[in-house]
Amino acid sequence: MSDQLSDVRETPTTERAVRTQDDILRIATAEFAANGYAGARVDEIAARTRTTKRMIYYYFGSKEGLYLAVLERVYAQIRQVERGIHVEELSPDAALRTIAEATYDHHTTHEAFIQLVSIENIHRAEHLRQSETILRENATAITLLEEVIERGVRAGTFRDDVDAVDVHMMISAYACFHVANRHTFAAIFERDMLDPDLQDSHRRLIGDMVVATMTDRAAR
Repeated sequence: MSDQLSDVRETPTTERAVRTQDDILRIATAEFAANGYAGARVDEIAARTRTTKRMIYYYFGSKEGLYLAVLERVYAQIRQVERGIHVEELSPDAALRTIAEATYDHHTTHEAFIQLVSIENIHRAEHLRQSETILRENATAITLLEEVIERGVRAGTFRDDVDAVDVHMMISAYACFHVANRHTFAAIFERDMLDPDLQDSHRRLIGDMVVATMTDRAAR
C-alpha cells in the first residue's frame, strides 16, 4: 500500500519536471535562435519560464548543455517528419518528391531551426560535434534517401551517379535558402519567399527539381 501511495505522489512531480523541461527548451530555442549562443542569456530564459536559473542548470548542467539539448530537439523534429513518410509504399519518384516536399514544409515553418543551423555553422559545428545523439540520429536522413535511390536505380528510372548525400544537399539547400535568405532576397528582388501565395508552387518546384535530376537520361 505504501508503495502505491509513493507512486501516486511521485508521478505528478515527474510530470511537472517533464513539462518544465519542455517549457525551458521551447523558450531557449527562441532565445538561442534570436541571439546566438554567445548572446543568449540564461537569466532571460529563466525569466520567461516557470522556473529558476538554478533549476535550468540542475536539468541541463550548463548553458552549453542547454544549447546542445535545444539542438538535439530541433534536429529530432525533422527526423521525426522523415520517419513519418512510408517510402516503401511509394514508387521511387513519388517517394523522392514526398521527402523533398516534407522537408520544404518543415524548414519553411520552423524558422528557428534554420537560424540555429546558421548559428552553429558560424561556430564551425563545434557544439553539434559533441552530440552523439545528433550525429547518430541524423544518419537516418541519408539511409532513407539511399533506400529510395537504390530502388529507383534497380528499376532503371534513376541515374546511378548521384548519391543520397548529394540529394540531401539539394533538398536542404533549397529549403534552407527560403528562410536564411528571406530578408536580403526580398530587399533585392521585392519578393518574399515565404509569401503564403507562393508556397504551393515553391513546394512543387523542389519536388520537380529533385525528380528531374534523378531521372535525367541525358546525364547517364
